[in-house]
Amino acid sequence: MTKTVPAERSSTNLTRFAALLSERKAPRYIAVEGPIGVGKTTLTRRLAEALRYPLLLEPAQDNPFLDDFYRDGKSNALPTQLFFLLHRARQMRELPGNDLLGPSIVSDFLMDKDELFAKLTLTEEEFALYRQIESALHIEAPVPDLVIYLQARTDVLLERVRQRGIKGEQSMAPDYLESLAQAYTEFFHFYDKAPLLIVNANEIDLANNDAHFEALFEEMLNIDGMRRYFNPHPTLL
Repeated sequence: MTKTVPAERSSTNLTRFAALLSERKAPRYIAVEGPIGVGKTTLTRRLAEALRYPLLLEPAQDNPFLDDFYRDGKSNALPTQLFFLLHRARQMRELPGNDLLGPSIVSDFLMDKDELFAKLTLTEEEFALYRQIESALHIEAPVPDLVIYLQARTDVLLERVRQRGIKGEQSMAPDYLESLAQAYTEFFHFYDKAPLLIVNANEIDLANNDAHFEALFEEMLNIDGMRRYFNPHPTLL
């Protein structure tokens, strides 16, 4: 059975976040998205810690086809994509459903974006098969209360992938990452299902710089309407 991962607890800055949350209401279901290397899982973990929410993480490290996909590309695209689809569908079914307001959770993926990867990597025939399987699963994914979309240039993504040193990712082709980043840009240009916070993550360090994370956290609490942009200059944070 797939379970949400409990967020790690720490005393670091939690008093400050508690004070902010006493004044403003946090979204209950937050999905963090963006291309590989942009820092979405790191941000997801920090948000879960600050909000004391459980985590829902996509199973990238569990996908047995992913390393071969990074090395060989399209020849391994279909099993890679179907593994993610089936796993995410199970995760959606296992979300708590007894709360009328929906789950309190932070996720590092948005179910709607699954087709983004499928369209980018699959042949026309494979994509048709993927759509048939997706339709048969009857996935009912709750709509997040907030989506945070992290953007960064391709050179920044490549450097962050290199720095984190995950073996399979080191063989990723730069043009694939560039195409993926562009696909995300197009996807979120038209996205209107949930409030969207678009973050320029080129210069900020959400993993190691508390001031940068706190600035984004406050921006998240202040969002109103359906779309907001956060374009910080690091020297001003």
